[in-house]
Amino acid sequence: MKKIIALLILMPVFLGSARTEPKKMNVLFIIADDLNCNVGAYDHYLVKTPHIDQLAGEGLLFNNAYCNFPLCAPSRASFMTGLFPDQTGLKDLNTLVRDRVPDVITMPQTFMNNGYVSARVGKLYHYGNPSEIGTPGHDDPPSWNITVNPRGRDKDEEDKIFSLIPGRFGATLSWLAAEGEDEEQTDGIVATEAIRLLKQFAQDDRPFFLGVGFYKPHTPFVAPKKYFDMYSKEDIIIPYTPEGYLETLPVPARELLTRFPEQNNLSDELALSAIQAYYAVISFMDAQVGRVLEALDELGLTDNTIVVFTSDHGYHVGEHDYYQKLSLFEHSDRMPLIISYPGQKTRGQVSNSLVEMIDFYPTLAELTGLSYPDYVMGKSMVPILEDASTVIRDCAFSQVSNDYMSRWMNAWHGYTIRTDLYRYTRWEEGGKGMTEFYDRVKDPKEMDNQAGNPQYRDIIHNLDILLQGRIDEANQKPEGLKVVTSEE
Repeated sequence: MKKIIALLILMPVFLGSARTEPKKMNVLFIIADDLNCNVGAYDHYLVKTPHIDQLAGEGLLFNNAYCNFPLCAPSRASFMTGLFPDQTGLKDLNTLVRDRVPDVITMPQTFMNNGYVSARVGKLYHYGNPSEIGTPGHDDPPSWNITVNPRGRDKDEEDKIFSLIPGRFGATLSWLAAEGEDEEQTDGIVATEAIRLLKQFAQDDRPFFLGVGFYKPHTPFVAPKKYFDMYSKEDIIIPYTPEGYLETLPVPARELLTRFPEQNNLSDELALSAIQAYYAVISFMDAQVGRVLEALDELGLTDNTIVVFTSDHGYHVGEHDYYQKLSLFEHSDRMPLIISYPGQKTRGQVSNSLVEMIDFYPTLAELTGLSYPDYVMGKSMVPILEDASTVIRDCAFSQVSNDYMSRWMNAWHGYTIRTDLYRYTRWEEGGKGMTEFYDRVKDPKEMDNQAGNPQYRDIIHNLDILLQGRIDEANQKPEGLKVVTSEE
């Protein structure tokens, strides 16, 4: 009888233990728009980003992270679905994700299907920036339980913004040293709304996946004046492009670099003003990242949250005499990436391993113990997060296509791979005059195309085989997933 009583007394304890499972780790996914590696943590000579730098000190900084298509919509659709742009067929700025892959299970949707609250503040999928600020943009509603579409005074005061082409902002160099406070700007409101949601999540037993999408440093370069004052034009270095440089490039690369002629051959004064403005909005955006990370810490969520900071792709600010993305050079397809989480073995370290944005989906799923669809193409970065010297890829792969711009130029398709030592790019089917090869040890700025140099013939041959393998991989039909072609 005593044994029975003892068991009855202990039973609630055992049952309670069975019901109490460790809470799954949250995910805070922070993404900038058009941010290259002009960041303090990446040893930039001038740009001040103390909050991003602090996050790098608390996590792992990836020195060689690359997007799979250096344009907003294709890049975001790719990493959110875990599919290459050639698989989704989404390579323009207007097509919605489910126009091409209607039944896809996206990265945030996987979290939502596993009991997470999935929320978005700002730009995660493509938005016309700034034209669609304050709207859902090209969002994917099945990915979220909660969405917030901020709109600040930068959108309301567009008439005050200087632009190389008056009234045009999205793909045109434009800037404004604004009046008012951070919190009045759209990105300031993004931070405020993200903090509001974090406060709600701190009171909720459910784990969360929170996507925080900042709109900067995308044009127009608008930030409060104090951020412009952080940068003297006397300290800014304008990238040098030698006369006749364009003639060394294949025609498609040349056409892409000159597709906005008003942004080529800028006067020194305009170039300095544009670069100053870009640096200013980076520092402004960094301050908003800091507000979100500070709130995460104050709410006691840091110890159970994976934090990712990245951008959708890079951006040229005068390199190759170009101010945009959508090139197959380092400044366009390379982007910042920092991942931090509790118990991380690589805290404060730097990895030189090559990774791609398509790797985000399997990485976050593995870190949180979730399964994901078989068609997801990326590779988990968890081995690198456990040992920064681990190598999971022998090259990083990216592509561009300008079909949607064919109304004013020829249509081209280009693919590139970046290895530890080289960059090799092929336009169309390759052949004479349609390839680029850069020895990055001798030429880290990728300004000296050595595709025709017989000294590199064998290396180029092997890289071409490697590139073709990546192209074939990127064109695999997703297993068990319907893909709608543009003709349907």
